[in-house]
Amino acid sequence: MLDPQETEAQFEQRWWELMNQLRQRFGKKPDLNALLLLIGVQELGQGAGPFTKEQKQDLMHIATCRLFSLSGYYELERVDEDGWPHYRLVHPVPFANLKEQERMLKWHILEYFDTQE
Repeated sequence: MLDPQETEAQFEQRWWELMNQLRQRFGKKPDLNALLLLIGVQELGQGAGPFTKEQKQDLMHIATCRLFSLSGYYELERVDEDGWPHYRLVHPVPFANLKEQERMLKWHILEYFDTQE
């Protein structure tokens, strides 16, 4: 869950460090949609594509579910015959305004990349 002990400055520092690492790796700073796509591709585990527009949307959904599984909102239900993961909602993600949603998503992205090291 979100760390109440982490200050906003500490959070922003962790985010800045991750963005720097990804900028070095990919040559440019990714936006949130690019990060979701990257995580979805990584979770699918079938390489970088090519993917249709619909598949990219599905990959971003996989990423969102995977990220929110870190806080117990979703859990992996199954992987289908084509290797695509399917998640089930365990309990609703709390309502938040746009700024809060973005911060929650960023926090989960930071946690995801911390667990990948």
